[in-house]
Order: sequence, then C-alpha cells, then structure tokens
Amino acid sequence: MAALGAPLRTLRALLRELRYAAGRSYRDSPAYRHVVAAFRAHRVTSEKLCRAQQELHFQAATYLCLLRSVREHAALHREYHGRGERSPQEVAGLVGFRLPQQPGGKG
Repeated sequence: MAALGAPLRTLRALLRELRYAAGRSYRDSPAYRHVVAAFRAHRVTSEKLCRAQQELHFQAATYLCLLRSVREHAALHREYHGRGERSPQEVAGLVGFRLPQQPGGKG
C-alpha cells in the first residue's frame, strides 16, 4: 500500500462510505460511533504520543478500501448482471451495432 495520507482525510472518507452504506441515519449506527471513538482515542495529544496511531490509521484505510470495493462491486453487479434472455435488438445495442432493416418495412 502506498503512503496513507492524513488521518483526517481517511476518517472523512470512511464516514462518507458509511453514509453510502447506511443512508441518512448513519450517525446512529454502531459502526459510526466505533470509528469516531477509535480515532478520538488514538489521536496524538500534547501529553502523550500514541504508538498505535499508525496501526489504527492502516486498519482504517484497509476498512475504507473494503467498503469502497463492496459498493463498487454492487454497482457493477447491478449494471452487468444478466437479466434473462434479451432480444437481438437489445444485444446489438449493447455492443454498439444496429440490426439491418428488412425489406418491406418489417424491421
């Protein structure tokens, strides 16, 4: 994995993915409360330096990758999953072709 970036950016992206997954009531979810509490508990303060901060950041980035991948997979599945048998006109339209017109106005 490349550089992790800023922890705040990861937190915001993680919360955005939770909002996509849970809808408008994502702030009521246990996942939201856990993520925010974990980031607050592992922040660097003037009194102490948390050694596990990088570990938490890495786990958050990994979980963010998982949530994003699941959302994108679901979108691709909805778009390309088979819907049964299609007509020849639909299949030709999917690949960017048009069927030739039949003589006599039948097609």
